[in-house]
Amino acid sequence: MKRKRLGEVLHERGHVSVDDLNRALQEQRGKVSHLGEILLQKGTVSKDELIKALGEVTTVPYVDCTTVAVPKEVLALLPANMARRCNALPISLEDNRLVVAMAEPQNLQILDELRFKTGRQIVPRLGFHGELRAAIAKHYGSDTTASPATPGIARNDAFHDDPEAMEFISSSEQQRNIEAMREMQAELLQKSKTTPAVQVVASTIRAAVHRSASDIHIEPQSGETSIRLRVDGILREFQRIPKALQNSVTSRVKILSDMDISERRQPQDGRFLVRIAGKRVDLRVSTLPTQYGEKVVMRLLDSDAPTRDFDVLGIPQSIIDDLRKMLVLPQGMILVTGPTGSGKSTTLYGCLNYVRKPSINVVTVEDPVEYMIPGLNQVQVNVKAGLTFATSLRSILRQDPDVIMVGEIRDKETAEISIKAAQTGHMVLSTLHTNDAVGAVTRLLDIGVPGYQIAAAVTSIVAQRLVRRLCGCRRTVPTTREFASQLMQLGVTPPEQQYIPTGCDECDLTGYKGRVGIYEMLSFTPAIREAVREGSRNDEIRTLARRNGMRLMHEYALDRIIDGTTTLEEVQRVVPIEQPAAVNCAHCHWELSASNLFCPNCGAKTGTPGRADEKREPQGVTH
Repeated sequence: MKRKRLGEVLHERGHVSVDDLNRALQEQRGKVSHLGEILLQKGTVSKDELIKALGEVTTVPYVDCTTVAVPKEVLALLPANMARRCNALPISLEDNRLVVAMAEPQNLQILDELRFKTGRQIVPRLGFHGELRAAIAKHYGSDTTASPATPGIARNDAFHDDPEAMEFISSSEQQRNIEAMREMQAELLQKSKTTPAVQVVASTIRAAVHRSASDIHIEPQSGETSIRLRVDGILREFQRIPKALQNSVTSRVKILSDMDISERRQPQDGRFLVRIAGKRVDLRVSTLPTQYGEKVVMRLLDSDAPTRDFDVLGIPQSIIDDLRKMLVLPQGMILVTGPTGSGKSTTLYGCLNYVRKPSINVVTVEDPVEYMIPGLNQVQVNVKAGLTFATSLRSILRQDPDVIMVGEIRDKETAEISIKAAQTGHMVLSTLHTNDAVGAVTRLLDIGVPGYQIAAAVTSIVAQRLVRRLCGCRRTVPTTREFASQLMQLGVTPPEQQYIPTGCDECDLTGYKGRVGIYEMLSFTPAIREAVREGSRNDEIRTLARRNGMRLMHEYALDRIIDGTTTLEEVQRVVPIEQPAAVNCAHCHWELSASNLFCPNCGAKTGTPGRADEKREPQGVTH
C-alpha cells in the first residue's frame, strides 16, 4: 500500500486546509525547513498534532531533545562537527545499538554515515531542527547557541538575529542540490568550523549584496585567483585568494548552482537564490574553462527591480507621459534599445508592471526569465527542446494575449512574427542592441524586415544608458574655465557652479554610488512613418524627430550634469556626446532650432519640404 505523505495525513485529520497546505508547500520549495516545521512555525498545527501525524508517516517515535540528558561516554561516540552537519544527537547506548535523534530519520545516507563512524547499529528517533540544534549546542558547546522561541519550530536563529547571515534557497528539484544547500547552511551556522571555501563564497556574496553589485567574477590566474565585483558598471577588485582554494571555491559554487562538478571542459549555466537580512537575491551562474582553470561569473538580480516605477528609474517626465500613452494603446510595438547592461530589461518590466491588471492577459517569452512577477505568464526559451523565441511566439499568439513581451529580437523570424502580432491587435514589447533610437530602424531593416512593416507596426523606440550617480559626499565648486568651455562647445550655457566627486566609505572612495538612466524616445509620427517607409537615412529620420520636439540622449545627459546628478566625465564615458547638429530649412537651408515649426526666414513649415501653399510672409529676416 502506498505510504501517505504528511500533508495528506494532516488534511485527513482536519488539521490543515488545502489552501494552508499549498501555501506551506510553496514556501517550503527549495528551503532547508521541512513541511511540518513550516506549518508549526506558522501556527497552522500544534506540536502534538504534528508529532502524531509524523509518527504515522515515518513510523519513527519522536523524542523531545530539549529535555534529554546525554551521558558523556555516549556523546564521545559521535564527533561534534558530524553531529552538527547531520543534525543528529546521540541519546543513549543500548548494548550495541546507539539511539540517535535526527531531523531526517529516514535518510539512508546519513544513517550509513553514522553507522560507519560510530561502529554501532543506529536506532533513529525523530527530532525537530530547532530543538536538535539547541540540544547539540548545549551538549557539545558552541558559540552559536540559541534556543528557539517556541519549542519544535525549525527556526534559523542565526539568520534572524544576524543581519549578515545568509539563507540559501534551492531552485532545483534535484535532491542532491537541496542536500548541498542544507550542508552549506549548516556549515555557515558553525562559524568556528566553516571551511575556507564556504567562507570565501559567503563573504563574497555578502559584500556583493551590500555594495549593490550586479556581477561577481571569480577569475583564475597563474599565481592566484582574483575575485572582482561589478559595482555601478565598473569592475572593482574585491580580494585575491590562494591558487589552492580555486577548485574548492569553484566546486562549491557549482554545487549550489546544480552543475556537474566533474565537468570542467565545457561551459555550464545554473542558478540559486540567497536571502540576506530579508532581501532575496537571485544569482545566475556561468562557468567558462580558461587557461588557468574555470572562470565563474555570478549575476545578481534584485527581486525589487521589476516593481520600480518609471520615475524611480530616472526616466524624464516628458518621456514617461508619452510612454504611458503608448502602453494603453490596443496594439503597436514599443522597442527598448541599448547595449548589454544598460537597464533595458528593467525598463521592460516597468512597462509590464504598469499595464498588468486582471482584465489583461500578459505573456512573456524570455531567455532566461529574470524576474518572476505575479499575474504574468512567463515562458523561458529552451533551445535544446526546440522552444525558441519564434516557436514560443507562434504558440503565444494562440493563447489570446493582450500584451506580449519578447525578451530580445535576434533574427528575422522573431522580428517578423513580432511585427505581425503588433499589427493584429496586440501590444508587443521587446529589446534590440543598437546605439540609439533611430538605429533600431536600421537594425530591423538589416535583419530583413520591410520598411513598410516597421512603419505600420512600431509606435515608439526608447534608447537608454546608465551613468553613475554622484555620491552624497560630492563637493560644489565654482565653475572652472575648462568645464564652462566644454559645455559651451556642446551648446549649453554653463552654470555658476559645478559638482565634483569626493569619495567616502559609503561609495568606496569612488565618489559615485548608484546609477541613473539616460534616455531618448523616438515617437513614430506620420512624417517619420513615411520616412521609414521610403527607406530614409538615419540622419534624415533624426532631423524629422528633432523638428517634432525629440531630445537626444546626450541632451538629457547634459541636464543631469547641470543639476549635479552626475559629471561630464562620467557622461562622456557612457554616452557619445556629439556637437549639436544643425537643422536646416528644407526650402531655403536656413539654420533652425529643433523647436521651430516654421522657418523664420522663408516661412516654410519645417516638418515637411516647403510648398508654396505652406509659406507665410518672412518676418523681416534675410541672409
